Order: sequence, then structure tokens, then C-alpha cells
Amino acid sequence: MENIVITIARGFGSGGKYIGSKLADELGIPCYDRQLLTLASQESGIDENLFVDTNERLSGNVLTRKLKSLPFSTVLDPHEKEFLSDNNLFNIQSAILRKLAMTESFVVIGKCADYLLKIYANVVSFYVEAPRAACITSIMERAKVDRDRAEKMIVKTDRYRAEYYKYYTHGGDWTNPMNYDLTLNSYRIGRDRCVDVMKDYIDLKFDGNHPFRDRIKRTF
Repeated sequence: MENIVITIARGFGSGGKYIGSKLADELGIPCYDRQLLTLASQESGIDENLFVDTNERLSGNVLTRKLKSLPFSTVLDPHEKEFLSDNNLFNIQSAILRKLAMTESFVVIGKCADYLLKIYANVVSFYVEAPRAACITSIMERAKVDRDRAEKMIVKTDRYRAEYYKYYTHGGDWTNPMNYDLTLNSYRIGRDRCVDVMKDYIDLKFDGNHPFRDRIKRTF
């Protein structure tokens, strides 16, 4: 296998972004999260702030109401009326992900990447979650907010992620373990050990036939 793509979906506060970033660092490959928005902006010529606004908007109304008539599979040309629509911005990101998946090893956080890239044999998908209490503590420490605020942030963000995933995967369940190769509870073994488990799984899945052979030393 010449290149491997690793997708990571995560509950808010579970440490999925940290885990993905550390995994990418240890494998010596890029980790795309916000960076994907920059790539999409460069590829399309659209102001990056529009991608950020679409990506971070915490309102299901836009996703369920505004653009239902726009085809998902088509990336529009700049002269077309809905070029700056949420769906088209998503399609541009999706096209870039699929293009990268054919030539480059990388980690991608979120973006429905497990769904978008599921037809590729070189893709490994993980889902990271943790108990609510652990997520609340993590957000309190990271965002410097009180417990009530942290819990509201988790509820709001996870609801948005669920609606986003459902909308762009035509009804998919973001937390369904069958979407992923492996689901990890980061609270039980710790975030750093999650990285080790992911590396072990990659080595097992591809039977050592991958570009990270010199960077992965299986722990079992």
C-alpha cells in the first residue's frame, strides 16, 4: 500500500483532535482539519472565511432547509448561481479529500471523511468518544469555562455534528460503530495510548504493507 488515509470522527471533548494530530506527527504525515479549509479556498478561489463560516456554523436550520435542491455530487463552476452555497463548499472539500486520498498519506479530522472515502481500500476510520463527565472536565480545562457552560458546549456541538453528518451522508448516524474500523474510549486507556492502538490497528489491517513500517513498532 503506497499511501494510507486515516479518518477520525470524535465526540466534543473526547480528545479526538489531539489524538489525530499526535498520530499524524508520529507517522510523519499531515493532519487536515482547519487546514483542509485553506486547501479548499486555494483550489476554488473562494474566500477561506466562507468555508470557516460553513464549517463552524452551529445551526441545523441551514443544513435542513436552505439548499435541499442542490445536487451533492456536483461541484459547481464559479459562474453558477449557487457557487457559494453550503452544499457546494462541502462538495469542494469532498473533491479535494478524494483527490488527496489517491496520492497522499494523511490524517483527516471530521468532515464526514469516513463516509466520503469508504470506497477506498487504503482508508482506516476511527471514532473517538469518552464519557460525558470526562468530556466536561476536558472542555472546562481547555476552554476555561465552568461546568454548566462546558456541558452546553458539548450538547450543542455534538448535536451539530450529528445533524451535519446525517445531512451530508443522506441519513447516516455519526455515532454508529459500523461506520468505522475501530471505536475507542479515550477515557479508559488515555489519549496517548489511543494513538498506540491506532498504529497497531493500521499495522494489523495492512499486514505491515504500508508506508509507516519504520515508524510503527507493534505493541502486541
